[in-house]
Amino acid sequence: MRITIPGSMILATLAVFFMAACSPEPEVKKPLKLANPAAEYCAEQGGTSKIEQTAAGAVGYCLLPDGRVIDEWEYFRASQPQPAAGRATSAETIYTGGPILTMDGANPTYVEAVAVSDGVITYAGAASGVEPYRGEQTVTRDLNGKAMLPGLIDPHGHFMFALNMVNQANVALPPVGPVEDIPSLIAALNAWQDNARIPEEGWIVGWGYDHTGLKEGRHVTREDLDEHFPKHKVMIIHVSGHGAVLNSNALAWAGVDASTETPAGGIINRLPNSQEPAGLLMETAYLPIFAKLPQPSEAELMNLMKPAQMMYAREGYVHAQEGFSHIKDVKFLQKAAAQGRIFLDIVSLPGFTEFDTWKDDPAFSFGTYNNNFKLQGIKFTQDGSPQGRTAYVTEPYLTGGPGGQENWRGETSQPRDAFIAQVNAASERGLQVFIHANGDATIDEAIDAVKAAGLTAADDRRTVVVHSQFQRPDQLDKYVELGMSPSYFTNHTYFWGDVHVRNIGEKKASFISPLKSATDKGLVFSNHTDFNITPLDPFFVMWSAMTRQTRQGHTLGSAERVDAYTALQGLTTGPAWQIFEAERKGKIKAGMQANFVILSADPITTPPDEIRDIEVLETIKQGVTIYSAETDG
Repeated sequence: MRITIPGSMILATLAVFFMAACSPEPEVKKPLKLANPAAEYCAEQGGTSKIEQTAAGAVGYCLLPDGRVIDEWEYFRASQPQPAAGRATSAETIYTGGPILTMDGANPTYVEAVAVSDGVITYAGAASGVEPYRGEQTVTRDLNGKAMLPGLIDPHGHFMFALNMVNQANVALPPVGPVEDIPSLIAALNAWQDNARIPEEGWIVGWGYDHTGLKEGRHVTREDLDEHFPKHKVMIIHVSGHGAVLNSNALAWAGVDASTETPAGGIINRLPNSQEPAGLLMETAYLPIFAKLPQPSEAELMNLMKPAQMMYAREGYVHAQEGFSHIKDVKFLQKAAAQGRIFLDIVSLPGFTEFDTWKDDPAFSFGTYNNNFKLQGIKFTQDGSPQGRTAYVTEPYLTGGPGGQENWRGETSQPRDAFIAQVNAASERGLQVFIHANGDATIDEAIDAVKAAGLTAADDRRTVVVHSQFQRPDQLDKYVELGMSPSYFTNHTYFWGDVHVRNIGEKKASFISPLKSATDKGLVFSNHTDFNITPLDPFFVMWSAMTRQTRQGHTLGSAERVDAYTALQGLTTGPAWQIFEAERKGKIKAGMQANFVILSADPITTPPDEIRDIEVLETIKQGVTIYSAETDG
């Protein structure tokens, strides 16, 4: 199994803050403008945009006043500036000599040769057809039988996690980390401290803590940590990113004691027969604590930009997502872009909690890259995590709440009416909306919010439901009707599938991240790692989608398994479509960016149990190699 975790990698949290104010049910309003440039161009020419569902997914057509019906993206591309005459006939590089999977179409399609000039694919087809593109300076790259695919796209993750907190201890369960029980967790913290030599009263922070796999079958407490670290502040961040366990020194620093009331939407576990905090803080009880942690300087963060991006490049990604950005994160990334420090494409989703502050800021211009950085849309986080039992569900968890609550259904981050009003406000401004929704009750609220905003599939706004895990079958039809697109998380089937069975039962757990059902409905989907909640490894993502195997070897929802090509769509064409870049990246096709990943084997012909062993040999971004296994290290 190939899961690589850099020593400096950390697990941080979704830095989300919650709003408690209620708002009245908003009136239904149509959006003021479209978020799709192809649809906008169609409208500018007097046409009408129409979306049709096909076997390959949703396709937009432009109905022109003269009666013509044209693929709206082809129409838009034809309007853009074309390369100078003769440029396409002199390629800088030609790739040939191995299986080249284009990802263009509903079924696997291969070409024999690809020509590239100025970072753009100028030819993709038969080897005989590439000769007119060969010039005196053309470099021919022989793949020597290795497979070449489009460069991979990170559908959803948190790029800033690798920058905001560094030098933390790995306290994750196997295969990601070394922890199996509380003694091995303490040993991991001690080993890290021996190397880092944090002074007394300083912070020892661990990432990847997951109580569900500990042999003791319980959460770590402040007492477990105090015994071994009496003079340090200790925090071990929960693998969900939605909470942490703190020792007594850290709790005192945070001002959390027996008199601290549990905030709405939050959890403070208490010691038996006491109001004293046991150590675990979740959701709104945790987030203000995390926000107060000491941060690296801007100079230190800038120096981390390259190694952070290389985490992605080593795994074949040419595109990363910063999935919930605070204003300070956006401004930092804009500055990094201005300094030429971004070589991937990075898209950012500014968070809803600061919407009133940034919505009229001219620096927050959406939809256009500036030195490889783009603001894509607004991010709402409306519930918690499934494994943490803070996702909001319709029927109570079978195992109660994380603090021992009975008839526990989880909670939303803010009241339904306030959430719906904010989604409507964002939609009126033409912003693409991304909604973190894990529980089926939260997914219902996401559906209601899109309805209240007056959006349907015909508007082509592509509202993305991030995670969309504890989904019900009936909700898929609503996604189709309203033009909503899920970004699934099949890694959950392995890492927490057995936990989900205990928490919500086999039937419901078997429908988490239902790729097959979504595909059968004609929905375009993506499939993410939620980095660094789980590792970036794309072939683990593929394997989890194809096998749905749990830690204990159980197949969770065999009917939702998909083939290799469908699994790859979740890392290429699916996420490209979700961010309106389907004609820019995600395929090997003339006119698109020359983004490639060269692999040790073709995923399409590799048996499912060997998918995880595929190695990334080279990652190429717009014709330039940004990672090579031969020179890395």
